[in-house]
Amino acid sequence: MTVFRETASRVTPLCLTLLASCGGDRSHSPTCGLAQIAGPALIQQQMTILPYVLTDAPRGLPGSLPARVIGMQQGSVQVTYARGALTMAYDGPVFPAGAVSDTTVYGLLLVDDSTQRAQGVLIYESRRPPKNYPQLGALTAADRAVPLYGVRVDWPSVSNPRCPLLGAAASGAGAAARP
Repeated sequence: MTVFRETASRVTPLCLTLLASCGGDRSHSPTCGLAQIAGPALIQQQMTILPYVLTDAPRGLPGSLPARVIGMQQGSVQVTYARGALTMAYDGPVFPAGAVSDTTVYGLLLVDDSTQRAQGVLIYESRRPPKNYPQLGALTAADRAVPLYGVRVDWPSVSNPRCPLLGAAASGAGAAARP
């Protein structure tokens, strides 16, 4: 009986420590880190399925959406229309360097395929889609403009509420109508 009490008194703090580590802010956990890599990769693959590629800018976009340069902190984009074309101005901590090739940086507007709501913009530093892909407009930052494409995604499968792909959910995000 004494051995059991001594063992239990040593194991109990360990179990409580493990349980406490499973709660709280998971945004810095290895699992969330993996999700921040896997989600954008899955979304890039979705662009190869033509019915999911947006051919026109969605209607009803809010004035601001969350944005993220892959692997960096969250920022936002301000949505405007210039001469009938969609323009999004990036406002965030880091935008890909100007020395990057003209064919390696682009923005991707994400629209949930079930709710038709614009979720935000991911900014990729990788090979752009082929020239025949429909461009929705431009993503600008400082003195640069890069193409903006769009894709419908199954949002719950690429962004978990415990470690959201684009940061905390924005309140009052507008609906986007399917073109």
